[in-house]
Order: sequence, then structure tokens, then C-alpha cells
Amino acid sequence: MIAVLDYGIGNLRSAEKALQHLGVDAALTTDPEVARRAAGVVLPGVGAFGRCMEQLRESGLEPVVHEAVESGTPFLGICVGMQMLFDASEEAPGCKGLGIFAGEVRRLVTTQRLPHMGWNTLTIRHGSILFDGLSDGSWLYFVHSYAPVPGDEAVIAATTEYSGPVVAAVEQGHVWATQFHPEKSAANGLRLLRNFADACNAEP
Repeated sequence: MIAVLDYGIGNLRSAEKALQHLGVDAALTTDPEVARRAAGVVLPGVGAFGRCMEQLRESGLEPVVHEAVESGTPFLGICVGMQMLFDASEEAPGCKGLGIFAGEVRRLVTTQRLPHMGWNTLTIRHGSILFDGLSDGSWLYFVHSYAPVPGDEAVIAATTEYSGPVVAAVEQGHVWATQFHPEKSAANGLRLLRNFADACNAEP
């Protein structure tokens, strides 16, 4: 089973529904013990960095994230769930992130409208398991005004363009995260979620 962490913020059910659409055993959970037994863990996020971190900590699920990463359990962060994996964000000064990836989340520097909302194409780093079957120019759906700036560029798995390159996905070992919403990205997003599920060996 893939556990989608339900820490009481926004619409978290869409990631669960997309995985279930693929025939994967996936479920929202508020129970740390259920998440600890899962074959994979998903951390979605919508809204503001500070509020999401506050809710995650209040929910008691923050240790589950660290345990999954440390134990080698496949892990996927989505949107603000990706941003939370970094050390901090300009959006919430003084609020510590999860520190899984070194770096800071910063407001997009652009002459275009914010948030960056809608479909955009990717430039993909070759060899990424998460993007198997997808190619440069694949379209994915974004909604964000902030994006991570990793301390180590080697973790960048994909970028997009919005008045310059923007980090669209990161990966390190069994930990992946996307700034875009795969669950809202039609066939390309479903392929990415299928790849993650395969990494979890999460077939029912």
C-alpha cells in the first residue's frame, strides 16, 4: 500500500485518487503506524509553506517523513510537499523545513504573472526512474509562485522555463519530488505516478 499523508491541509485526495485510478493500493492516512508499514509514502501540499509545515508538525506525521527517507522507503513529495523537503522558504521566514534536501525555496524571479499557473514543458535529466517513458518537451501542470533552489544541483531531475530555468523536480536515491502536480497532468502525470508505484512495488 502507498500511504498518502493526510495532515489536514487543502485537497489531498487527488493524489490518492490518481494512484487508485492506476489500480494501485493507495490510501490517505492520518495514522503514523499505517504510514510506517506502507510500501511508499506520498507528501502532497497546497497553499503556503509555513501553514503546511505547521499542520504537518501538529499532525504528528513529521517523524514519518524522516523515517521513510532514512529507511529507504520510496517517497514522493508533490508541489508544496516538494518545497517542504528543503531547509527553508522565503515565503515563511523563520519556519524550518524538513531538511531532506539542502537549499531554500525562493519566490520566482519573473516578469510574467504569478502564480505560474498552467501547462508547461520539462527538460528532463536522463536516467531518472521517475521520468521513465517521458521525454524533453513533456507537458505537466503547475500552480506555484515559489520553487526550490537546491544547494547541490546534482539533485535536479527536471526543469521548466518561466523567465528562466525553474527547478521542476528533484531526486536523491529513493526520494523524489515534483513542483508540478502529476495528478492533474493527464497521461504524462499518470505515467510518472505509475513509475513511482512501480518503484514501491505497490500492486495490490
